[in-house]
Amino acid sequence: MALQERFHRIVVDALTRDRLVLPTLPEIVLHVRQLVQREDVSAATLAAELQKDPALAVRLIRVANSAAQRGGHRVDNVRQAVTRLGFDYTRLLVSGLAIEQMFTRGAPWLEARLRRTWRQSVDVAAAAQVLAAHCTLLNPEMAMLAGLVHDIGTLPILRLAEMNQASIDNERELDEVLDVLSPRIGRLVLQAWHFPPELIDVPERWRDFRDDHDGAPTLADVVRVALLQSAAGREKPYALIDRAGVPAYRKLDVSPDVDVMKMDGYVSLFDGGQSAAA
Repeated sequence: MALQERFHRIVVDALTRDRLVLPTLPEIVLHVRQLVQREDVSAATLAAELQKDPALAVRLIRVANSAAQRGGHRVDNVRQAVTRLGFDYTRLLVSGLAIEQMFTRGAPWLEARLRRTWRQSVDVAAAAQVLAAHCTLLNPEMAMLAGLVHDIGTLPILRLAEMNQASIDNERELDEVLDVLSPRIGRLVLQAWHFPPELIDVPERWRDFRDDHDGAPTLADVVRVALLQSAAGREKPYALIDRAGVPAYRKLDVSPDVDVMKMDGYVSLFDGGQSAAA
C-alpha cells in the first residue's frame, strides 16, 4: 500500500508541526535517576523516594523476592529490595515499570498490539542483558534498557492511531507507517527522556540487520541478535532473515543456534515479578 495514505500524512504532519505527543517519564523515575548518580545515596534514601509510589514499591519487593527464589532470603520492605537488586538494577527496574504502564491501556482494538509490543520489548531486553554480559564488554544493564526501548517509537504512533482510527484503512497501513516512522520517532522520545547517546541511536540502528560496521559490538548489534533469538525472532518478518548472514552474530562471536534462555544469568525483570531464568 502506498505511503501517501491518510494516516501516514497525519503522522508526518504531527511531526513537522511539532504536535506529536511524546510519552513522558514520571517524576519518580527522574528523581530515582538523580539519586542513584549521587555518591552519598543510601538504600534507605532511595527506598524513601520509591515508597512515594506504593504500586511501584510493591512491584520492587515482588521482583526482589523472585530473585530470592534463586537463592537468598525473602525481603519484606523496599529498602531490603533495593539492597537485593542493587542501585543500577533498581533504577533500570523503575524506568522499565514506568514504560510498561505506557503500554497497558488503550482502545479495545489497540490493546492487543500494545501488549504484543511490550512483550517483545521484555523478551528482547532479557536476551540483550545476558548477551551483553557473556559476549561483549558493554554494560549489561544498559543493554537491557536498550532492549526495552528499542521499539519505543511505536508508542506515540499507536496513541495517534487511537485518536485517528477513522483515518486508518487497515492494519497493513498502520504496519507500514510504523516501519517507516517509528525509528525516527523513537530517537525523539529517547532524546526527550535525556537518555545517553548510545541508547538514543538504538531505535534507528537496530533494524539494519546487514550493518557490518568496524569496531566493537554496539547496543544495536546486541538488540539485533537478542530480537532474532527471542520469541519475536520466530515470527514474520524476522523468521525470514538469514541469521548466518547477519554480521552482528560475528560481532558477538555467538552462533545463530544459541538458546539465550539457557545462558547463565538469563532473567526477565519485567514479567510481573516472576523470574524467567532457566
